[in-house]
Amino acid sequence: MTVDALTDVTGLRVGHATLRGDGRLTGTTVVLAPEGGAVAAVDVRGGGPGTKETDALDPRNLVQRAEAIVLTGGSAYGLDAASGVMAWLEERGRGVRVGPDPAHVVPVVPAACIFDLGRGGDFRARPDAAAGRAAVEEAAASAPGAPVREGCVGAGTGAVAGGLKGGVGSASTVLDSGITVAALVVANAAGEVLDPETGVLYGELFQGRVEYPEERVHEAARRRLAEAAAQNGLPPLNTTLAVVATDAELSKAQAQKLAGTAHDGIARAVRPVHLLHDGDTVFALATGARPLDASPLALNEILAAGADLVTRAIVRAVRAAEPVAGPGGVWPSYRELYGTR
Repeated sequence: MTVDALTDVTGLRVGHATLRGDGRLTGTTVVLAPEGGAVAAVDVRGGGPGTKETDALDPRNLVQRAEAIVLTGGSAYGLDAASGVMAWLEERGRGVRVGPDPAHVVPVVPAACIFDLGRGGDFRARPDAAAGRAAVEEAAASAPGAPVREGCVGAGTGAVAGGLKGGVGSASTVLDSGITVAALVVANAAGEVLDPETGVLYGELFQGRVEYPEERVHEAARRRLAEAAAQNGLPPLNTTLAVVATDAELSKAQAQKLAGTAHDGIARAVRPVHLLHDGDTVFALATGARPLDASPLALNEILAAGADLVTRAIVRAVRAAEPVAGPGGVWPSYRELYGTR
């Protein structure tokens, strides 16, 4: 049985730490790999990335596997959340062994952040090591294959997608080969996710499952979005993050190709994308539970699915988001404006 989420890749677990109230509107999401880690890679396309340990994932470098991936709010400050995840893993002896004692390990925990500073009202409210620990503990305590909570949770708590409230979304598929491919995103784009002429999400236009809203509904939504934008007056400092995963056996180079092509999924759902004030980053994880056919073209099906799933996950993130109105700003949700068509 599948749950249409990243956790359909056996061994992967997801946990969130959500920080709301008292000037906070931010959080951290952790993707926890099976013990021993998963082959990991990354592709960064945005002009303003905030990342940690991404150089280690270059196929030319020593590290092969990551124990966890951290997606966090708080801009560069929020990368502190990875320290809490590293500490939790070290306590369990999980990581690259660097000494004679089994406890001498260095956990590989790449991380990337979104810009959400001040969206709850307090610029200094941001995730820290405690948030990272809380998120990884929730991931570890979850059942195998558990559903992934979507919307305004974890790293998606303060996310904004264009003029709409953003959030976390996830999706998965099983290919004819039996290989599972899945994605999890934090939709926090400077570009728009909504076609201003029709009110349809760009990602749904690509998927071909389009139900156009009534003209009066769309006009009311446009007015509401314009009012919110005028009230907020904030710079478009954003970033979309994603983790694309598979149970196929991939090399680091193949995983990096998967991370790169998955950016196409962002480009289908966000316009424009990969701007100088975005930090768009995609991680790829491969658990290696299923062998990949020896054909050099066998990877293509996984690459295509990864991009498609990122698009679908962005749509789910925006549709699951709840509106926010507080001291840091006003962001309507898609459901608030257009209902659940």
